Amino acid sequence: MTSTSKGIRAHLASHMRDYGLLFALIAIMAFFQIVTGGTLMRPVNITNLFLQNSYIIIMALGMLVVIVSGHIDLSVGSVMGFVGALAAVLIVNFSLPVPVTIMVCLVVGGLIGGAQGYFVAYWRIPSFIVTLAGMLVFRGLSLWLLEGQSVGPFPKSFQLLSTGFVPELFPDSWGAALAAVFGTRNFNVLSFALGLAAAATVIHMGLKKRARDLEYGIESEPASFFWGRTLIVSAALIFLMFKLSTFRGLPNVVVTMGALTLIYAFVTERTVIGRRVYALGGNEKAAKLSGIQTERLTFLAFVNMGVLAALAGLIFAARLNTATPKSGFSLELDVIAAVFIGGASMSGGSGKIIGAVVGAFIMGVMNNGMSIMGIGIDYQQVIKGLVLLAAVFFDVYNKNKQG
Repeated sequence: MTSTSKGIRAHLASHMRDYGLLFALIAIMAFFQIVTGGTLMRPVNITNLFLQNSYIIIMALGMLVVIVSGHIDLSVGSVMGFVGALAAVLIVNFSLPVPVTIMVCLVVGGLIGGAQGYFVAYWRIPSFIVTLAGMLVFRGLSLWLLEGQSVGPFPKSFQLLSTGFVPELFPDSWGAALAAVFGTRNFNVLSFALGLAAAATVIHMGLKKRARDLEYGIESEPASFFWGRTLIVSAALIFLMFKLSTFRGLPNVVVTMGALTLIYAFVTERTVIGRRVYALGGNEKAAKLSGIQTERLTFLAFVNMGVLAALAGLIFAARLNTATPKSGFSLELDVIAAVFIGGASMSGGSGKIIGAVVGAFIMGVMNNGMSIMGIGIDYQQVIKGLVLLAAVFFDVYNKNKQG
């Protein structure tokens, strides 16, 4: 066996989780595309897929930070429902302006996260217990706030958080010309242009990182793997944006979700505070001895989770156009499952933002595909549970094999 083939096998073995996630998502999408007769990848369904899973992905970003730091938050679904209920009461019952309501709700989310983080960080109460209590408390507060009834509808300006689309900036004639070329009824030039720009950025950043690794003598990804992964991701971005362009364009929530994903990926991978979070989850005692203020970092992780849960609650309420006492019920399970499917470790210290996003999409595609097929919610829960177990088993198996 040549040294090149050995290097490729070693790289594949050490990055099996990353490649496995990507190919698992592709395989699941291909499977449901076939069994649903092409319904899965229709533009309207792709748009719905993003709208249905945006709040899961947003909360998964915060949950990853919490889990990487060595903790867990079981209250996110209840906090999300409570904030949605608070927004409904403030807007519908008290006629508070939408921008003020959004700011108030985000602050309340941060305070809730801070309160839970305080007990976890400074009183050393296990996060499982604190957030389990929070789940019960805020579920009850949602019922009390709404008096057991649904409150709505919301004004159009609030609904734009979830149901709005980025307006077209290019001339209508351009869209009409491209619609004729591609044989579609509509074509949003801005969305397609952003897809091309995103794909170009992925290629550029990948080449830049690869050149930097080679410059510093860091063992780089084999060229075949690099170009295969980069071209697959770039082609997927262009394809998805093309599909969205033939419907109504780019949903506002996709912009929010994409911006947050980039910000959190940068913070966790390229900043000091991100490295400290991983150090905290890897070995709290060692992190504390090295000068990291572990209590404050844990506290901030929960504050961050509270703010993102509040944002998800606003988006969820805007999408439903009403707040109900059962909003967010059991969604914390989908969020936690997405993070673990994405490669995070229950013991803390490992996991990536992109993995959490891919894990959330895997869950979302499965939910959407099974619903299109008419599979009952009972079987859906069983299948999702087995997928979660298989993902964690695969992760543990690989770690034991490498160890």
